Amino acid sequence: MGVPMIVDLSLPLSERTPVYPGDPGVKVRPWALIERDGYYMNALKLGEHSGTHVDAPAHFIPGGKTIDEMPLEKFIGEAFVVDLRSGEGMIELEELPDSGYYGRIVLLLTGGRELSPEAALFLVAEGVKAVGTDAMSIGDENVHTILLSAEVPVFESLVNLERLLGLTFTFVAFPLKIEGGSGSPVRAVAIVE
Repeated sequence: MGVPMIVDLSLPLSERTPVYPGDPGVKVRPWALIERDGYYMNALKLGEHSGTHVDAPAHFIPGGKTIDEMPLEKFIGEAFVVDLRSGEGMIELEELPDSGYYGRIVLLLTGGRELSPEAALFLVAEGVKAVGTDAMSIGDENVHTILLSAEVPVFESLVNLERLLGLTFTFVAFPLKIEGGSGSPVRAVAIVE
């Protein structure tokens, strides 16, 4: 049995990390230095949706589950990548494969394109476990509402998805346990057997 390959799907978090327009920027400040304090530590200031992150239902659904209330099973599972970079505009229903979604995590390699509401409804109807994208946003408010009202977590700002084309793998991206959180940064990885 070979050693699995682990592909990092996460952006580094730094003051250079791009954030969605209007969101707080990432701030990293030295708090303690070995030379002065005997140990090293930084203080972080960032929004819950900084870098590679996951949206919880509470992000768009009044009374929706917060990130600490979501079952951990939602953040791990069998996954595959759909390459949608060749299209233009919103990702429409006819661009998605017809089947293979039930209980699986689908990651969209979009080149920055966003999902249409019709495509989001299709993914929910097909029983997708979670959805991810390389874009900063999966789509507009309607798309978020469709996915999150069905308690389908949304992973955004994923990287390195092109390395996984044609493969089935285990996707793992656990959030921080932020009480009352609308989402959380994640360390997303693909484990390829």
